[in-house]
Amino acid sequence: MPNSSQVLFELAKLGVSLAAILAVTWIVARLRLGSDVRLRDQAEAGELARTALCGFEPTEIVLDRAGIGALLRDASGRVLLLRRHGAQFAARLLDTHAFARLDRTFLTVGTDDRQFGTVTLDLGDQAQLWASSLRRLER
Repeated sequence: MPNSSQVLFELAKLGVSLAAILAVTWIVARLRLGSDVRLRDQAEAGELARTALCGFEPTEIVLDRAGIGALLRDASGRVLLLRRHGAQFAARLLDTHAFARLDRTFLTVGTDDRQFGTVTLDLGDQAQLWASSLRRLER
């Protein structure tokens, strides 16, 4: 039969464990780790683009219907691809090595950067317009 000091020690261990679990849960929530991050609107996509590429001021923006990515064009015709990368968004400027494949309302876009990979965006009725404009990027 355990004595009272052993019971108190076990209760203290349990309390410390619960406090640690709550602290880790709070930290994860605060850092938004593991959250399902989505673009809310064009304003957010534009802000992310300006942050990713200094001097990029989007004039046209199309969002994926699920909010996992976006394509943005500036006044000089440069196209920026935003895609979800974990709990953040990554951006790449599409250049002469842009890869684009259209399948109805879905546009699969990639870059020459293998680590960035490809992303399939559901652009609705805008998919065909953006696919044809990507074909016109300088080769």
